Amino acid sequence: MHLKLMSIVLITITTGTSVIAADRITFYRDGAVVQQETVAAKGLVDVPLAPGLREHTLRIIPAAGTTIVGVEMYKNEPGSSADKELDTLVEQRRRLEDRLQALETREAIFTSAAKSQSGKAPRKTKANPDPLQAIRQGTDFAIAQLEAVYTARRKTTQEIGKIDGRLATVKRNGRSAENWLRITVTPPRGRLTLHYATAERGWKPQYNMHLAGNGSVKMQLSAKITGSMRGHQVHVSLGSLAESGTAEIFPTQSDSAVLAGYHLPITEERYSEGIFNRFTGMITNTSPHYLPAGESGLFRNGVYLGKFRFEGLSSGKSRVISLGT
Repeated sequence: MHLKLMSIVLITITTGTSVIAADRITFYRDGAVVQQETVAAKGLVDVPLAPGLREHTLRIIPAAGTTIVGVEMYKNEPGSSADKELDTLVEQRRRLEDRLQALETREAIFTSAAKSQSGKAPRKTKANPDPLQAIRQGTDFAIAQLEAVYTARRKTTQEIGKIDGRLATVKRNGRSAENWLRITVTPPRGRLTLHYATAERGWKPQYNMHLAGNGSVKMQLSAKITGSMRGHQVHVSLGSLAESGTAEIFPTQSDSAVLAGYHLPITEERYSEGIFNRFTGMITNTSPHYLPAGESGLFRNGVYLGKFRFEGLSSGKSRVISLGT
């Protein structure tokens, strides 16, 4: 494995306070900040970094009593354990797909057999003194085989679902393409916090605009989370990475979070009363914040009229918004 030496440092801790915190990711307008804690095993930490690492943003913060001895950055070579797991999972999925095809063939055979048995005319012979019983037995056998096919197909489909979930996890981790850190510390169970920025834009602005009918519009800005959240506390900010020290951040517990609400003036309103919903108006951003571009729902007197693209608006500026025109 080729190792690229990143830095070798010797840091002695003199403070008595711990800096370890929970894993956390904060999505900004132009990137994300990741905070991740880790514990060494036998004085060694191997940890993957999120995609799109921004240069000169990585900080490795030792906890009280921990000393960083060395830091190396590397990439997994082809043929790594993650790559092998991907290959194994793909092959397992292909075999399950083959099984589904075979089950479809069995289903067709026994469906045809069941129809054939049920469609037979009973003919009593010396060799077959009770034709109805023979037909029933043949039909029951075919149906029992169909039930076994359905059970096998259901289980196979469930197995494919589990493999798809595992494939998504391995691909999301992207171990074969990610940067990894190898950190040497003392003592053997030393604790560290990683802090760095990435280029991932992990949220999209969404709005709901409610026309009040009195020359104003109530705007609710929400964040639609699109970035990876696995294993992290997720926060969102309207600011940029450069403003991360001062910008307000908002926690979120799901894939959507309400960030802010605004009451803004709107003029030159024109609304169509016909079958087609049409609206135009001039909105002015009297708030001190930039309103980023995003999809917006439009409501008038509580009635939903549809969606349109809000192109964003700087503080103090005005813009025409329109729906259906």
